[in-house]
Amino acid sequence: MTAYAMAHLRTVDVNDEILDYLARIDDTLEPYGGRFLVHGTMPEVLDGDIPGFVVLVAFPDYDSAKAWYHSPGYQAILPFRVNNSEGGAGLLRTVPDGYRAADYAEKVRAAQAAG
Repeated sequence: MTAYAMAHLRTVDVNDEILDYLARIDDTLEPYGGRFLVHGTMPEVLDGDIPGFVVLVAFPDYDSAKAWYHSPGYQAILPFRVNNSEGGAGLLRTVPDGYRAADYAEKVRAAQAAG
Protein backbone atom coordinates (compact mmCIF):
# COMPACT_ATOMS: atom_id res chain seq x y z
CA MET A 1 0.00 0.00 0.00
CA THR A 2 1.14 3.52 -0.75
CA ALA A 3 2.69 5.38 2.18
CA TYR A 4 3.51 9.03 2.61
CA ALA A 5 6.18 11.18 4.17
CA MET A 6 4.74 14.48 5.26
CA ALA A 7 6.07 17.65 6.79
CA HIS A 8 4.33 20.64 8.28
CA LEU A 9 6.79 23.49 8.37
CA ARG A 10 5.54 26.51 10.27
CA THR A 11 8.53 28.63 9.31
CA VAL A 12 11.48 28.20 6.96
CA ASP A 13 14.62 30.32 6.86
CA VAL A 14 15.45 30.29 3.14
CA ASN A 15 19.24 30.35 3.16
CA ASP A 16 22.10 28.46 1.47
CA GLU A 17 21.53 25.30 3.55
CA ILE A 18 17.84 25.12 2.63
CA LEU A 19 18.67 25.76 -1.01
CA ASP A 20 21.26 22.96 -0.87
CA TYR A 21 18.65 20.68 0.76
CA LEU A 22 16.21 21.45 -2.07
CA ALA A 23 18.87 20.89 -4.72
CA ARG A 24 19.74 17.46 -3.29
CA ILE A 25 16.47 15.94 -2.02
CA ASP A 26 15.19 14.69 -5.39
CA ASP A 27 18.17 12.35 -5.76
CA THR A 28 17.46 10.85 -2.31
CA LEU A 29 13.86 10.03 -3.26
CA GLU A 30 14.48 8.28 -6.57
CA PRO A 31 16.00 5.00 -5.26
CA TYR A 32 12.97 4.51 -2.96
CA GLY A 33 10.27 5.34 -5.50
CA GLY A 34 9.41 8.61 -3.77
CA ARG A 35 7.75 11.49 -5.58
CA PHE A 36 6.45 14.84 -4.47
CA LEU A 37 2.68 15.25 -4.41
CA VAL A 38 2.70 18.55 -2.51
CA HIS A 39 5.74 20.74 -1.95
CA GLY A 40 5.86 23.97 -0.03
CA THR A 41 2.16 24.62 -0.41
CA MET A 42 0.27 26.81 2.02
CA PRO A 43 -3.07 25.09 2.65
CA GLU A 44 -6.34 26.91 2.25
CA VAL A 45 -7.41 26.66 5.89
CA LEU A 46 -11.08 25.78 6.27
CA ASP A 47 -11.13 25.59 10.05
CA GLY A 48 -8.64 25.67 12.85
CA ASP A 49 -5.06 26.79 12.41
CA ILE A 50 -2.51 25.40 9.94
CA PRO A 51 0.33 27.92 9.81
CA GLY A 52 3.10 27.48 7.30
CA PHE A 53 3.73 25.01 4.52
CA VAL A 54 2.89 21.38 3.82
CA VAL A 55 5.03 18.82 2.00
CA LEU A 56 3.72 15.40 0.95
CA VAL A 57 5.83 12.69 -0.71
CA ALA A 58 4.33 9.39 -1.93
CA PHE A 59 6.20 6.09 -1.72
CA PRO A 60 5.22 2.65 -3.04
CA ASP A 61 4.94 1.29 0.52
CA TYR A 62 5.74 2.06 4.15
CA ASP A 63 9.04 0.18 4.15
CA SER A 64 10.28 2.27 1.20
CA ALA A 65 9.28 5.50 2.96
CA LYS A 66 11.04 4.48 6.15
CA ALA A 67 14.14 3.30 4.27
CA TRP A 68 14.31 6.65 2.43
CA TYR A 69 14.12 8.67 5.66
CA HIS A 70 16.88 6.62 7.29
CA SER A 71 19.03 6.41 4.15
CA PRO A 72 22.55 7.87 4.27
CA GLY A 73 21.67 10.24 1.42
CA TYR A 74 18.69 11.78 3.21
CA GLN A 75 20.34 11.77 6.63
CA ALA A 76 23.22 13.79 5.14
CA ILE A 77 20.87 16.66 4.22
CA LEU A 78 18.27 16.33 7.00
CA PRO A 79 20.11 18.74 9.34
CA PHE A 80 19.76 21.47 6.70
CA ARG A 81 15.96 21.30 7.05
CA VAL A 82 15.82 20.67 10.78
CA ASN A 83 18.25 23.50 11.62
CA ASN A 84 16.52 26.04 9.38
CA SER A 85 12.83 25.42 9.91
CA GLU A 86 10.25 25.03 12.64
CA GLY A 87 7.85 22.16 12.27
CA GLY A 88 7.92 18.43 12.03
CA ALA A 89 7.82 15.47 9.70
CA GLY A 90 6.44 11.96 9.84
CA LEU A 91 5.40 8.88 7.91
CA LEU A 92 1.79 7.98 7.20
CA ARG A 93 0.30 4.58 6.45
CA THR A 94 -2.77 4.47 4.22
CA VAL A 95 -6.01 2.73 5.11
CA PRO A 96 -7.20 -0.34 3.20
CA ASP A 97 -9.75 -0.13 0.40
CA GLY A 98 -13.26 0.05 1.78
CA TYR A 99 -12.17 1.71 5.03
CA ARG A 100 -14.99 3.52 6.80
CA ALA A 101 -14.56 5.90 9.71
CA ALA A 102 -17.92 4.69 11.07
CA ASP A 103 -16.48 1.17 11.42
CA TYR A 104 -13.58 2.61 13.41
CA ALA A 105 -16.02 4.46 15.66
CA GLU A 106 -17.90 1.21 16.33
CA LYS A 107 -14.63 -0.52 17.22
CA VAL A 108 -13.71 2.24 19.68
CA ARG A 109 -17.19 2.17 21.25
CA ALA A 110 -16.95 -1.60 21.71
CA ALA A 111 -13.52 -1.29 23.33
CA GLN A 112 -14.79 1.46 25.66
CA ALA A 113 -17.80 -0.64 26.65
CA ALA A 114 -15.54 -3.61 27.40
CA GLY A 115 -13.67 -1.34 29.78
